[in-house]
Amino acid sequence: MTLTEKILARASGRTHAAPGDNIWVNADVLLTHDVCGPGTIGVFKREFGKDAKVWDKNRIVIIPDHYIFTADSMSNRNVDILRDFAREQGLPYFYDVIDDPNGHWQFDKEKGQLKRQYGKNFAGVCHTAMAEKGHVRPGEILFGTDSHTCMGGAFNMFATGIGNTDAGFILGTGKLLVKVPESMRFFLEGALQPGVMAKDVILHIIGQIGFDGATYRAMQYEGPGLSSLTIDDRMTIANMAIEAGAKNGIFPADAATFAYVDARTKAFGTKSTYDPVEIDADQAFAYDARIDLSTLEPTVACHPNPGNRALAKELSRIELDRAYVGSCTGGKTSDFLAFAEIIQGHTVKIDTFGVPATPQVVDDLQTTLWGEKTVWEILQDSGVQMTENASCAACLGGPVDTFGRMNRPITCISATNRNFPGRMGHKDSQVFLASPYTVAASALTGRITDPREYLPSQPALAAR
Repeated sequence: MTLTEKILARASGRTHAAPGDNIWVNADVLLTHDVCGPGTIGVFKREFGKDAKVWDKNRIVIIPDHYIFTADSMSNRNVDILRDFAREQGLPYFYDVIDDPNGHWQFDKEKGQLKRQYGKNFAGVCHTAMAEKGHVRPGEILFGTDSHTCMGGAFNMFATGIGNTDAGFILGTGKLLVKVPESMRFFLEGALQPGVMAKDVILHIIGQIGFDGATYRAMQYEGPGLSSLTIDDRMTIANMAIEAGAKNGIFPADAATFAYVDARTKAFGTKSTYDPVEIDADQAFAYDARIDLSTLEPTVACHPNPGNRALAKELSRIELDRAYVGSCTGGKTSDFLAFAEIIQGHTVKIDTFGVPATPQVVDDLQTTLWGEKTVWEILQDSGVQMTENASCAACLGGPVDTFGRMNRPITCISATNRNFPGRMGHKDSQVFLASPYTVAASALTGRITDPREYLPSQPALAAR
């Protein structure tokens, strides 16, 4: 069996599962947030009763993160709904924006977007925070009311997005009926060259198969090339499985996986036991491809979809109005460090927004010294607008006062994960997806730019 088939078989109490099988599986973790959480709670109470108790309070994680730092009253209300439910059910893993369990969340627009407006328990973007807080474990099943829940596949999980109705059913029963997906294998060889990042890997793959090329399939990553990819790299690649239409993305577990998970579960007191699934010698795939990481170059997904692939060096004619780094895909500490590597010592030419994925990322950037300055100071001195309010922010548009939202037709290069029309705001805007390296280089020139031009000892590109 493939990795996905093995996890689903085990979760259903079966010895074998094959593509097309419809099986009941037991959920290990259910995730929801402020956009879908209220609807999920509504379904749960409608179907199981207003006084019903959830199936297992220790397996539910609620992280407000999407429409948070906005004065929109309905968005603020959604956080209050989550708080009321968490208090009612005694849920230990509700990462509230505020510290008062009986309070009300209200964004203070007078304080502005740049300085932090959250309490000590706020976690930031749910997918990044799930890993950071110790809620992802090899061999388990994670369901979440968000399409990028598939990011958990970096940790040898079956992690996938579901709707409010399914999530409401899981709240009451801990189970879900799942059709076993076919699997596609991407056998990775070699290692990434300077200037190339994990984001370039997944953009290359989506460009190769199309933004619907993995529809209801599992994207399984294998090969010797995995050893050169960090956990953050794998998170970036798994995160965008949905951008190819996939049900999930999944990696085998190795020493790096175990070290990360063990450290996080120990630090936050979450469940520390797990049982990874290993690769079988005999597997059946619906698609099988080999990718030499050493041949990849900085890649861009052009408007209007993530599969519209081109090389950065071929797009220098495209002028930009804005650059954006952040989100579950591109807002990790490593993403900002790569971004700063290019930006350091220069000044951005266009409006550039930086949104860390979690408060921990904010702290990392504000305490990591490069010379006499912190990375945060280096970015600010270069003209990057940095907010301490870790969240999804403009990645999915949001209310008009959302930090970095495109409220008029402009062109943006972004380290986020989706670029369909209207995704980051105005429906007539254009979004180009790229790695933090490429976003940084482009911010300095005001046009799409190959980042290798700004890396030490990298010769000017002939194509430029």
